[in-house]
Amino acid sequence: NNELGIKNLEEVKKYIDETKKKTDLQRTNLTKEKIGVELKGVKALNPFNNEKVSVFVADYVLGSYGTGAVMAVPAHDERDFEFARKYKLPIKESILGGDISKIAFTEDGILVNSGKFSGLKSDEAREKMAEWLVKNKFGKKAVNYKLQDWVFSRQRYWGEPIPIIHCNPPHPPPPTGGLGGGGCGSVAVPEKDLPVKLPQVKSYEPTGTGESPLANIAKWVNVKCPKCRGPAKRETNTMPQWAGSSWYYLAYIVKENSKFKIQNSKLLKKWLPVDYYVGGAEHATRHLIYARFWHKFLYDIKVVSTSEPFRRLANQGLVLAEDGRKMSKRWGNVISPDEIVKNYGADTLRLYEMFMGPFSQTIAWNSASMVGVRRFLERVYKLISNITTSDVVVIKLDRLLHQTIKKVSEDIENFRFNTAISALMILLNEFEKQSQLSVVNCQLFLKLLSPFAPHLTEELFEQTQKLKNSKTQKFKSIHLEPWPKYDKKIIKEEIYRIPIQINGKVRAEIEIETDWKDEKIKEMALANEIIKKWINGKEIKKFIYVKNKIVNIVIS
Repeated sequence: NNELGIKNLEEVKKYIDETKKKTDLQRTNLTKEKIGVELKGVKALNPFNNEKVSVFVADYVLGSYGTGAVMAVPAHDERDFEFARKYKLPIKESILGGDISKIAFTEDGILVNSGKFSGLKSDEAREKMAEWLVKNKFGKKAVNYKLQDWVFSRQRYWGEPIPIIHCNPPHPPPPTGGLGGGGCGSVAVPEKDLPVKLPQVKSYEPTGTGESPLANIAKWVNVKCPKCRGPAKRETNTMPQWAGSSWYYLAYIVKENSKFKIQNSKLLKKWLPVDYYVGGAEHATRHLIYARFWHKFLYDIKVVSTSEPFRRLANQGLVLAEDGRKMSKRWGNVISPDEIVKNYGADTLRLYEMFMGPFSQTIAWNSASMVGVRRFLERVYKLISNITTSDVVVIKLDRLLHQTIKKVSEDIENFRFNTAISALMILLNEFEKQSQLSVVNCQLFLKLLSPFAPHLTEELFEQTQKLKNSKTQKFKSIHLEPWPKYDKKIIKEEIYRIPIQINGKVRAEIEIETDWKDEKIKEMALANEIIKKWINGKEIKKFIYVKNKIVNIVIS
């Protein structure tokens, strides 16, 4: 039926039928084009502001996850951003951060354009919004888990053996007497006999029956049942790759412990939890779920002393071929690193990979963009010809240099390599405008660039050391140098322009100085002529000032 009054019902039905033919994996693939059909004649209401919102049926939203419906946030979700741009939907900023005209800003930050929640930090806003929705009976809080049953077996011979012995069906007593067994079924290998090791044989041969090659190795597979001592067989399937990879970070720590009594390992207590775990795309998502599951189990049985395996986690996106597909021999679209290094150099390849986009985003390779990165490195190489040994101080340049030290340091810490490189490019532009460049400033620049272009910076750093002391025969590697530190006093900005919101909408801007106290900011904001008109005698319920970022005034 069509009780909702959908004007294009047949089009919607056809789209749904086509979507049913796709698997969940195909529908949630990050590299696929996001498509959908609008329910024409139907609108949803945003409960926070009663704004009418278009409703779409989209293939990347799964009915099996959550309620099967989502409120899209195009400015701050990569999939929603892609979908909104395709269908020319409004993209409204609600978290201060990146340039949403180009890409979704997916990090936490300060809320804007969010009514009474403007000015709050993301984590605090999520809690308060959930409370408001529950209080106003728009729903209830719930936690959804996507972990599915784990297929924990493979028909191969190089995985870890599964410690199970099969005593089934029942077998009669042997003619000479003794235990005959009664079909004990699947029995766990006793702990004293663990671990079960793969047999040492010259070669493994396929069984031809679909069973693992282990089934052909009679000496290994035929054993006695641990319960009844009758004849039985080992499980010949082995564990999948998820088994070993779920706890290998523990094995690295205790690998020198021959008895492997990890419960007593001081090294585990020293190194866990892992400070920063970098995973891959797609399959790594499952691996990380299993790793955490495995670790939780080990914690419950008091093998490890930390409840979580990793403090922080980052997943890198896929690098696609130039045609937008995954690199594959089948498609003949694989990029050869050897060719890139031969034509452009290793540093250019390294720098381009980090500059091509956000670390977590899936991006297609573009060979044409390599040229720009190569030119940047060539310009860096020319810096050496403009260096003076005197420590010339240019205030504007000095400030930018220390701002860059702060920016690059923070960006590396947070895996924002592309924006760190952008900051270095801006600094290079300013360096090139100077008639002379001090050797100290040049060395600071090279140190910041060294993680991205280690070979070039090593060579140039040696040259700068020769300029300072030509008699020195042995020079220190740039990669053994301490990381630069910025001076807070130098980078201090004197003037800020900050927006003023009324009930979550930007109405004016004011200029403030860094050292102004909150009272003066409030005085300045309320004295603004535009803000005066908007308030116009109304009651100010709340005044929120986020330092050097934003003012939000809530009025009745």
